[in-house]
Amino acid sequence: MGRSCLPRWRLGRLMAGLQVILGLTVITVSFSCLYRFHSAGYFLHNDDICRNIYTIKEVSNEGFDLKALHDRVDEVLEKMDSLYEKLEKTVKEMEKSKDGSKKEIKKFLEDEVMKPFYYAHIGLRQIRLPKPEGIRNTTEKEEPLINKFLIEEIRKYITPKDNRVGKINMFGTERVYNTIGHTCVLMKMELEKYMDYDVGAYCDDDWNLAQKLILGGCDPLPRRRCLTRASMTYQKPYPINESLWKLPDDRNVRWGNYQCRNFACLSSKNPKRGYTKCSGCFEMEKESDKWVKNSTLLVDFMIKDVLRAKPGEIRIGLDYGVGTGTFAARMREKNVTIVTTALNLGAPFNEMIALRGLIPLYISLNQRLPFFDNTMDMIHTAGLMDGWIDLLLMDFVLYDWDRVLRPGGLLWIDRFFCKKKDLDDYMYMFLQFRYKKHKWAISPKSKDEVYLSALLEKPPRAI
Repeated sequence: MGRSCLPRWRLGRLMAGLQVILGLTVITVSFSCLYRFHSAGYFLHNDDICRNIYTIKEVSNEGFDLKALHDRVDEVLEKMDSLYEKLEKTVKEMEKSKDGSKKEIKKFLEDEVMKPFYYAHIGLRQIRLPKPEGIRNTTEKEEPLINKFLIEEIRKYITPKDNRVGKINMFGTERVYNTIGHTCVLMKMELEKYMDYDVGAYCDDDWNLAQKLILGGCDPLPRRRCLTRASMTYQKPYPINESLWKLPDDRNVRWGNYQCRNFACLSSKNPKRGYTKCSGCFEMEKESDKWVKNSTLLVDFMIKDVLRAKPGEIRIGLDYGVGTGTFAARMREKNVTIVTTALNLGAPFNEMIALRGLIPLYISLNQRLPFFDNTMDMIHTAGLMDGWIDLLLMDFVLYDWDRVLRPGGLLWIDRFFCKKKDLDDYMYMFLQFRYKKHKWAISPKSKDEVYLSALLEKPPRAI
């Protein structure tokens, strides 16, 4: 037994000795590194040291022809462009062939050659070389948002893009800045998911994620470099003389992110239709009566009476609300072009408006209107801004409407409703601009709520 224990004891002493030696080595290296960092001044706040560490020093160009490098990269890019065009032409010729082997070669070229080639081409174009004129002593500037995100496509998007010609462009700037909404930083996980795709490939069917970002204040969204999916069974739309008052073809909508799978399912009679605002908007029989038939309520104005206030002057306008474009359809019959704002709140509102042959504007309440000052003849609002809205937010929205409405333009407030006790506050919001009153009506909605409708004209303000 004694003989068998001796080797184990010697082995244990040997391992313990090695551990001690390794430990001393680690401690020695650590102290050496700490001493070097201290000597270099990394633990001291010193402006000279900061400049020495974080400033790009002058780069010597001796033995390095920067212009030749630029020319060489441009030459490679031109050759890649030429080769890609030849490959694309070959693939198109193979598409016409009925030979099975050629189809296999075509698929191989698309998947294994052209796609990686395209990504490499784009990646090479993203490389930014120093300008041949030389590199000046300057502190490196970086966009503050870049390091907030890990997905490369976001970083590429928000990086300022210098003009290729090296001069001021037609907009009067040396570079172009792509913008994103300020709350995109707070919705980092959702935005990175939205921007995680293969360049040139098909996008995910994720419009609902995009809308979530928009409604959360991440607006404007960054552009994407992927291909939008459409319905696999898309049919040509109906002619304009039919489309205005006819439900579109179900096959022209991607229904994957809705509860319903066809337009008939969106009927107000269906409790599982997936949306609550503007129930009945997808029923053309009900929609066809709006703004053209007399109502018992004083707050229901008819289009012919509104247009009579400014005969021949109303040509273009904005419908700011929730709906399927019926107001724009009725105004089209009067030769007035109306842009309709819409969000897909549980149903395909944007698709419905477009398939009727009208213009949808995909915009949220958060965003400034994309129109220039004093350009709209009319703004009509119904069903969106009601008694739920914060007064300060409403103030910003109303001032934006005033900005785009031209002098003499009409603001049509249609069936705005709120609690009786809040009516004075909202009336002040509408009347503060000193618009001329053409129509003004209040009707009870329920025991505690009231409707307000008004037709107001913007004053000239020739200052």
